[in-house]
Amino acid sequence: MFILEEGYINRWRIVLIWTKTHQLINSLRLIFILAGDWLVEQMYGVGMKHLGILFLLVLLAGDFATAAVAPVPLYRDPVFDGAADVSIVWDKQQQQWRMFYTNRRASLRLDDPKDVAWVHSTKIGVAVSQGGSQWQYQGTANIPTECTGETLWAPEIFTDGNTYHMWLTVVPGIFHRWGEKEAKAFLVHLTSQDLNQWQCADRLSLDSDRVIDASVIKLDDQYRLWFKSEHAGSRIYAVNSPDLVHWSSRPEHPILDLRGEGPKVFRFKGQYWMIVDVWKGLAVLRSDDAENWQQQHTRLLATPGIRPTDTAKGQHADVVVSRGPDGDEKAYIFYFVHQSEEPEAKTSRSWGQRTVIQVAELQYQNGELIAERNSPTDLALYPPTAD
Repeated sequence: MFILEEGYINRWRIVLIWTKTHQLINSLRLIFILAGDWLVEQMYGVGMKHLGILFLLVLLAGDFATAAVAPVPLYRDPVFDGAADVSIVWDKQQQQWRMFYTNRRASLRLDDPKDVAWVHSTKIGVAVSQGGSQWQYQGTANIPTECTGETLWAPEIFTDGNTYHMWLTVVPGIFHRWGEKEAKAFLVHLTSQDLNQWQCADRLSLDSDRVIDASVIKLDDQYRLWFKSEHAGSRIYAVNSPDLVHWSSRPEHPILDLRGEGPKVFRFKGQYWMIVDVWKGLAVLRSDDAENWQQQHTRLLATPGIRPTDTAKGQHADVVVSRGPDGDEKAYIFYFVHQSEEPEAKTSRSWGQRTVIQVAELQYQNGELIAERNSPTDLALYPPTAD
């Protein structure tokens, strides 16, 4: 940034933390920091005739530093084309973002159109990105089999100090209809030091054999986990823990009389927010204390978008709140969309099984959150900073 005072450059600073330029050099990482009074002195030493070159360098650096327009779709799984239920986390060791997601076998063609085996026997896919706008597939997560099962859904990744935690929905088996009595589901807790190797920690006891979709945050000196209980009418409940291992019993009442799944809790604009997939868009709840919730009147992503691959309701979202070098706080919602309304679905019965990941910026207006899915999203995820 240049500040001009009384005809001369008083002080300048350019901070380019990182970005990726896929159009020029694939997988290029840039860290370019020019700062301080020492550089001002050097600039006077080389003479004003070199200012043109200096400004050119600044312009080039500015191109790298600006947010990139997110593609539509943001991401497609290259194996089964069924990416869903994302959880995005900053990888401290590799200095990049990682996306973990349910890797649905969406390209599987089954004779029975009601057969949901393609949503079972699923692994957890992994993709990486420098700034959030371009993602590269990295295979599947190394999940231990001894504490999980054949079907893995909806990873929730949470960073606590130098340890990464994952809560994973496990369905032990492959089932062909929704709601089969034998189809149990539970949450398992895993830990990792590098997001690559995961170790079994514990299986959560939540007074039910059909619980899915965890969301975890830290509140002062304790942690809170929200989840969906299918035996309780698909309501969302919350439990507390002092150490991420020992959890309180499931309370008698849900957080709100609201049916839904895939809760995601985050803090933004000085308040706590919860996004819940209610199968007709995403309900938005707001709270001052993460305990007493009030639902806003409008839902997010309920109306299908107009851009190709974004033509159905948005589902099961993650939210990343990112603060840039200037301190400006932005929130981005990452959601999945079925491809049932795309032209290919008219000739392929199974095409509607496919799902892609999309992104939109969450805007705070008049005490509520909105998401303009039809507008281009300028996306730049910065590394998180300690509060």
